[in-house]
Formats: sequence, structure tokens, C-alpha cells
Amino acid sequence: MLQRGYDGAKLLTGRKRFVVCDVLGNWLEVVVLPASVPERAGAEELFWRLKGHEVSQALGKMWADGGFAGREWQARMKAQFGFEVEIIKRSDDATGFEVLPKRWVVERSFGWMNWYRRLSKDYEGHSFLSRAWLLWAMIDKMLKTLHPKSKLHPFRYNSI
Repeated sequence: MLQRGYDGAKLLTGRKRFVVCDVLGNWLEVVVLPASVPERAGAEELFWRLKGHEVSQALGKMWADGGFAGREWQARMKAQFGFEVEIIKRSDDATGFEVLPKRWVVERSFGWMNWYRRLSKDYEGHSFLSRAWLLWAMIDKMLKTLHPKSKLHPFRYNSI
């Protein structure tokens, strides 16, 4: 079953990627859902998957963009998962591009994923394959961070 959808607000056909990352931009969990899934429902699915991890016990606050705004939803997330969701919005009088505090960390990590040709578009037939490629790319990025001068690359055949 191909999991694709249409989001009328964003005029997007395909899938949406929901991500939780740390302050360095390393992903803790990722969920790939059809584009027809609303932002809050996608975030809730992401939080349920994250709840099983040990790192979720240390989370005190999540930062999200304006698409997740809603006091009732934020209160429900606090009650269910134990962390506060703070909405980072751009100012009403801003025109053009504006760097949002904290939000650029997630946008930067999405930018890192575009370094991988296979992730620049949604080529995969199934969402679990798309998620697997995203995780593989983040593992590669973390390995390069740990040892940047390594000539070995996990995505290519390396003859030794």
C-alpha cells in the first residue's frame, strides 16, 4: 500500500516528515506520514513513538512552529507526555524571510538530508523505506561528525 496524501493548505502531494531533534540537530525520532495527516496528529504520532525511548524522560520542552499552535493541544501533550510544547512564531509585521530562534536547528537538519540525492525527492514507494533512508542518512551525518577525516563512506563501496 502506497502511503501518499494531499494537503490542501500547503498544496502538497506525497508525504510529510515529522522530526524530533536535539539542540545540535541530531534526530531523536522521525515519522513519515501521508501529506493528508494534519500537523498536530503527525506530531502526536511522533511523540507516541518517542515515548518508548529512554531519552524521552529527559525532555522538558519541545519547540514547534506555528502549524502546531493550540492551547488545548499543548495542554494535552503536557498531560500525556510530560513535556511542554512552546510555539515559535514569526512576528506579524515581518516581511520576507525571518530567522526564527530555535526553529533553524530543525530546518538545518532537514537541509542536511538534502545532501543525500535519494532524499532530495520522495522516491520511495513505502513510507517505512523513506524513514529508513532518513535514519541511515542521519547515522552517516553523525559518523562524519565523530570522525570527519575518515575516507570510508558507508553509502559507497570502499576498496581497502
